[in-house]
Amino acid sequence: MDQKVADLFKAYDIRGVVPDELNPDIAYRIGRALVTYLGVDNVCVGRDMRISGQVLATALIDGIRDQGADVTDIGLISTDGLYFAVGKFGFSAGVMVTASHNPAEYNGFKLCKSEARPLSLDEGIGEIRDLVLANEFSEPERRGDLIERDVTDEFVDHALSMIDVESVTPMRIAVDAGNGMAGKVLPRVFERLPGELIPLFFELDGTFPNHEANPIEPENTRDLRASVVAHNLDMGVAFDGDADRMFLIDDNGEFVGGDMVTAMVAQSLLRKNPGSAVVYNLICSRTVPELIEREGGRPIRSRVGHSFIKAHMRREDAIFGGEHSGHFYFRDNWYADSGLIAFLTVLELLSADGRSVSEYLKPIDTRFRSGEINSEVTDVDGTLAKVREAFADGELDELDGLTISYPTWWFNLRASNTQPLLRLNVEADTEAQLGDRTAAVLGIVRGKSA
Repeated sequence: MDQKVADLFKAYDIRGVVPDELNPDIAYRIGRALVTYLGVDNVCVGRDMRISGQVLATALIDGIRDQGADVTDIGLISTDGLYFAVGKFGFSAGVMVTASHNPAEYNGFKLCKSEARPLSLDEGIGEIRDLVLANEFSEPERRGDLIERDVTDEFVDHALSMIDVESVTPMRIAVDAGNGMAGKVLPRVFERLPGELIPLFFELDGTFPNHEANPIEPENTRDLRASVVAHNLDMGVAFDGDADRMFLIDDNGEFVGGDMVTAMVAQSLLRKNPGSAVVYNLICSRTVPELIEREGGRPIRSRVGHSFIKAHMRREDAIFGGEHSGHFYFRDNWYADSGLIAFLTVLELLSADGRSVSEYLKPIDTRFRSGEINSEVTDVDGTLAKVREAFADGELDELDGLTISYPTWWFNLRASNTQPLLRLNVEADTEAQLGDRTAAVLGIVRGKSA
């Protein structure tokens, strides 16, 4: 049982199947452990629309209050809305009850401390895990109070304040909320914008009756892509379940990678904040640092993962950080990620530019990318050593896994944090070279000849 509980605590959150792995008793203990570890006296709690969300949130809140801290329950909200509340209203900690893009049977918790600074396994989640497993808590002098508050409108105000709403031109846009939290937030946003919203799956439904709320998988944007083409729309936008990640569909119904959205947002923000630093993770296309430099910004390459991105941003006072996975971070949003703010920034950019999404991307999105390819391996370190040796003539970088670069192509090979997997990403200047080089690397990874 202890190992089963321990396995809930991941690199960046706490997550598992309900009730087999995660249940109200564990949620209650997590509440007490959070207060004990951080030593806080007030916590903000929000949740997404998952079926198990209410019962887990109630147990978590009871644990927080029984450990002596007051709770402000902001109810149904997106994860970036929870981060906003913690930063804006000065809470000492925040918990979002969500399993993000995972299937319906999952739930979990994303944790942050003051100023929406994230907890990770290396800083906080590991200690909370140990307290949960020990299940020995001090008895406080008082039980914390409970306040209920809806911050959705204030969050929408904040997100819209990040752009010049008056500059936005009317567009016809389909938004796929995937029955997730974007279905609550986006109607309020579009009330304040010109143009037309075509909503797909806005009903909050934690059973995900239409498709999983994970836009990075092509089958989950099929309806959105079809809608853009069928109705001749300007673009489509897809959010994940807790609405902190965002992906674009261009006017031709084609999926736009998170790294290209990173390039677009970076360009918009650098034009307002000349010379600023922008952080991007090392899986992003070479297009991203090239564009940042061309716009007079300072590109900073980072390991994959929000804790690394946010640390770089705070250190360098970076205006923005982006990841290929659809996470976008903003200095003026307490360095927290927000799919909504990223979408609004793209809207502002395209309004000023005058071109469609596909026309804007055509001159910059010129390379070919494999996407993430996973391979099960029995010896991760040994396999990495073989790949390093096979491509010894390339430029080697071990910031995060193994990155080997050549003038016209590069690849990154990273080990999974939780499984015996190697994750491969390849980018090349031509489609033929992408296929050839991807096959060569995979041949070694999977034990075949290169």
